[in-house]
Amino acid sequence: METKLTQLLNIKHPIIQAPMFLVSNVAMVTEGMKAGVAGCIPALNYRTLEELRAALKELKANKVEGGSFGFNLIVNKSNVKYKGQLEVICEEGCDFIITSLGSPEETIRQAHASGIKVFCDVTDLRFAKKVEQLGADAAIAVNNEAGGHRGNLSPEALTNLLSKELSIPVISAGGVGCKADIDKMLSYGAEGVSVGSPFIASVEAGVTDDYKQACVDYGAKDIIMTERISGTPCTVINTPYVQKIGTKATWIENLLNKNKSLKKWVKMIRFSIGMKATENAAKKATYKTVWVAGPSIEHTTEILPVKAIVDNLVN
Repeated sequence: METKLTQLLNIKHPIIQAPMFLVSNVAMVTEGMKAGVAGCIPALNYRTLEELRAALKELKANKVEGGSFGFNLIVNKSNVKYKGQLEVICEEGCDFIITSLGSPEETIRQAHASGIKVFCDVTDLRFAKKVEQLGADAAIAVNNEAGGHRGNLSPEALTNLLSKELSIPVISAGGVGCKADIDKMLSYGAEGVSVGSPFIASVEAGVTDDYKQACVDYGAKDIIMTERISGTPCTVINTPYVQKIGTKATWIENLLNKNKSLKKWVKMIRFSIGMKATENAAKKATYKTVWVAGPSIEHTTEILPVKAIVDNLVN
């Protein structure tokens, strides 16, 4: 199936394996490339720039015809590693960068100088227009069915709107778990899709078998929003532990958030605590099961190799 996305990245299928915090790794992306899709890893999955550089070198060595790889960068001030990550990525090279949470201007400038394409996460037309003006190669339309931090508009509404108003390709992110979902997104005007949650339950994913099995055992009806991870709404599986701790910010957090001078620090502390809990649940056995996922796990029925998941998405 040929679209503007397959042409941009020289891939067989119009699918990006979405970057997922703690989940995505070199093994997943390598198998994704072999299956004819584009794979992406959050740069923040690597604690040091040396580890990031090693991953880039390994992926370049694993590159195959019909597949491509990229990295996701958080481009706002909350990511103190941003400048170093961008420098390493541009030095080593990759096919594309996906930017999130901030202005992509500097990333676009440096990446394009290194021959790297830049796709930008957007949730509305205003920001989509901005990234287009800055020279983004595509807009990733994060809709209200995406896993993790999601947008407010439905896949149809957001994709329709952006595809009509932008001259750059639109990639729909969220709500894709099978081929029928991909066909639907393309019918709305998307040139491709970004798929995350179905790949959590892959053999190659770098998380516990319990997390993978949860994506098999639970479905769309079990996905809820919580403020207890990063301070902003995020989708998680509604496990007994999530039910126990609740999904709303605590009364003291709400009180402190009303103080302008303290608000930033409260968010930083909440983010730090939430991310540590999420990392523990993803990487080791624990009763504190805070597992991030989206409603597209509805179509996940078993733990499979990446290649089999891609086959299910395109056939």
